Amino acid sequence: MSDLEVLENIGTAAVMELRKKKLASGKPFMINSNDLPSKQSYMEYPDGTISVVTVAPNERSFITIRTLSVAEAQTVRNDNNLQ
Repeated sequence: MSDLEVLENIGTAAVMELRKKKLASGKPFMINSNDLPSKQSYMEYPDGTISVVTVAPNERSFITIRTLSVAEAQTVRNDNNLQ
């Protein structure tokens, strides 16, 4: 395993731990995706829902565009290895 692969694995593990801690503490977790337009992200909530959000004009909050169906949310988790 190369040094780059080791660093990538460490980074991925750190993000997964952060996700787990944020959701467990009742806070949402942002999932960035190249599949969405600029300034849009997925926001995963502790209740298991995932919404598509965009940055609000004040750039300090988010506006929900839509909440994904259960099947769509599972696809996002699968595509981002968030099992």
